[in-house]
Amino acid sequence: MDIGTTSLSRRALLAAIAGGSVVAGTLAPVRGYLQDFAPLSGEVWRAADTGRRDLESPYGPATVRYDEWGVPHIEADDEGALFYATGYAQAADRLFQLDLQRRVMRGRLSEVVGDATIDSDEFNRRMGFTEAAEVTWDAVDGPAREAAIAFAAGVNASIEDGPLPPEFALLDYEPREWTPVDTVLMEKQISWNLTGSFRTLRHARLREALDAETYETLYPSRLDHDASIIRDGDGGLPEPESRAEDVDAPPAALTDWVGQFETEPWVGSNSWGVRGDHTDTGRALVANDPHLSLMAPPVWYELHLAGPNFDARGVTFPGVPFVVIGGNTHGAWGFTNVGADVLDVYRYETREGQYRYRGAWRDYETTEETIPVAGGEDVTITRRRTVHGPVLEREGYEVAVAWTGHGPTRTTDAIYAYNASEGIDDVREATRLFDEPTQNLVYGDEDGNLLYYTTGAIPVRRTDGEMVRGDRVFDGSAGEGEWAGFVPFESADWEGEGFVPFEEKPHLDNPAYVATANQRVVDDPDYYLAEAYSDPYRGIRIYDRMDARARSGEPFTRGFARGLQRDTVDLRAVGLLDDLVAAAADREELVDWVDALADWDQRMSRDAEAALAFAFFVDAYRKRVASPVLESAGLDPDDESLYPRMWVVQQLDEDHPVFAGRDREAVLVAALEDAVETIEEQGYETYGDYNTTGAITHPFDQSFLNYPAYPTDGSPATVNNYRRGDPDNSSIAGSSWRMVVDAGAEGDCVLPGGNDGVFLSDHYHDQLRLWAAGEFKPLSLELVGDVRYTFGGADE
Repeated sequence: MDIGTTSLSRRALLAAIAGGSVVAGTLAPVRGYLQDFAPLSGEVWRAADTGRRDLESPYGPATVRYDEWGVPHIEADDEGALFYATGYAQAADRLFQLDLQRRVMRGRLSEVVGDATIDSDEFNRRMGFTEAAEVTWDAVDGPAREAAIAFAAGVNASIEDGPLPPEFALLDYEPREWTPVDTVLMEKQISWNLTGSFRTLRHARLREALDAETYETLYPSRLDHDASIIRDGDGGLPEPESRAEDVDAPPAALTDWVGQFETEPWVGSNSWGVRGDHTDTGRALVANDPHLSLMAPPVWYELHLAGPNFDARGVTFPGVPFVVIGGNTHGAWGFTNVGADVLDVYRYETREGQYRYRGAWRDYETTEETIPVAGGEDVTITRRRTVHGPVLEREGYEVAVAWTGHGPTRTTDAIYAYNASEGIDDVREATRLFDEPTQNLVYGDEDGNLLYYTTGAIPVRRTDGEMVRGDRVFDGSAGEGEWAGFVPFESADWEGEGFVPFEEKPHLDNPAYVATANQRVVDDPDYYLAEAYSDPYRGIRIYDRMDARARSGEPFTRGFARGLQRDTVDLRAVGLLDDLVAAAADREELVDWVDALADWDQRMSRDAEAALAFAFFVDAYRKRVASPVLESAGLDPDDESLYPRMWVVQQLDEDHPVFAGRDREAVLVAALEDAVETIEEQGYETYGDYNTTGAITHPFDQSFLNYPAYPTDGSPATVNNYRRGDPDNSSIAGSSWRMVVDAGAEGDCVLPGGNDGVFLSDHYHDQLRLWAAGEFKPLSLELVGDVRYTFGGADE
């Protein structure tokens, strides 16, 4: 998940800037940054100034201290003062990131970037994310509402006081006023990037193109493993089993377009918790490392909030005032993505300006909007909506999209309640309000209690009164697959029959321990939950190590948890590695690589030659297996979004129809040859030559803004998670925050970069070397650091 930008908008932004197509008035291309920006160098240095400032606040006294890692510790006796100061500090540290995020979601990137991001703006406007945020803000109530208002006021005071970060001068514009709706819009962005999947459309194309046997064996709805999150759950009511036929399959033009803005296939995370009677402290132990996009600055912002009603520390998304992942004086919590299916698509019988719904013709709800384009002609679009949601269209094929985030969700209230919680009962009650995104919550408290809960609103689809799965294109004209009580951009009966009841969502009360890694939630759920889950490699490895620890009789400790977060065993090698070594054993030109692989311990370590070979081999093998199948079906053989999961590819034996007319051993050897060719072309010698933090870039992709290159461990399939990708796209991902906490007490943490978004700051990437080495810094609730801001005469 790229929190700062969606996939296309990041690629388009990089292309627009680096390629010289950014135009704002007469601004020269950003490649001339140093020359163009030199006259403003004083502003740059002032933006990095860390001297003390005495300020006024309409909410009263507050103090902001920054510790040795650039983490703000914000203290106030009034919550309004606390969140005003929080908004001020966030804007001082991350203002351009805040503004870039809301421009993405509001569809206003082209206004400052130019025509390279028109597609992104069109998609985000058609999806109506801003209207969804507005209807959600109208429903936010109580202390969370007042906090968001005070936070916005603090952001705007920081904007007014200045200085603005240098990126604004580069693009020659100033940010608009921040509003509470913008804060809720960040919730929508987070939720979309974790749950906004058009897998249904892609798989409709696959089902149309492939024979049934090939499709079912390469794209099974259930992966064969026994490492579900809830390992002894047998459910109650059977979920709908049969998949009805799709109405019709979409063209590639539509799936290619929407695919640029949906949830990335690698979005995932690790978390686990241990009940207090199995730890060395008697407190519950909570560990979490969400695997999101890695960028400069990071997607997370660390902060410590010490107010009249709670004392909490952890990370938040820039633009959100509360601790999203972290802990307080009573407990700790973390999240991983469930992968629940919370989006459906509908086709209709149509005629000019109308669609048919349940026997009657209805007019589309239409809105005309203009996308401003810097340095080019503005673009006018006409948005259309049906009873199910916004309409997306390419080449005459249109679908309406229903997504839970289009309703008035209550997550803002839930996250505030987590911050103010005093134990497991408070958190369980707050989780009722956590409508988006669907997450695996792991919570532990100071008394040793442990809770696992599947959060989020999960639709219950019905056709003719019967529950149905959501993994097909529905006939919207017939009213198939609807969610009772849901009216997009208006209202939602989250407790009604259109959604899985809270008490019936998968959960565990006080298990000895639990581990989540985006694998299947439960073997036999009461309701249909998801089209697909992540490959189970990380889940299997975490449970294997936790089971072994439990059998040993040794207590679980933070040291054990830190070591598990550093684990680099890659289970993709199981079976596949032996077959590869045997197949390539007589290939003289590959002998050095084969010998290295034969002696390899299957750890993706930076100093390992075999890890380097395996990393390139496994991707090449998946492509060589999938591409001929897709090409013979008339599909794009290079479209990785259509490739089967690696778990499935790994299990294919030589008798599978996918190898008809070709030899599996020959495919294995050819994939290794592909890998070696790439490695030699690039001049890599060990995995750490390739697997570096140098791929983590700023949206402007300038060397002085990008992060330094440190070798690191891990792969997309290991617990220590790192997906080294191409800097020109958003595929660079991994552990975006590592946290291990004794609930209500001390902990350990690290960010992949630094907490300050100003590139001249000492804290721009001061944690990156720690992160790359698998090391941590302390996480405590002690108020430490030097005072940087005092508001309203607050005491130091």
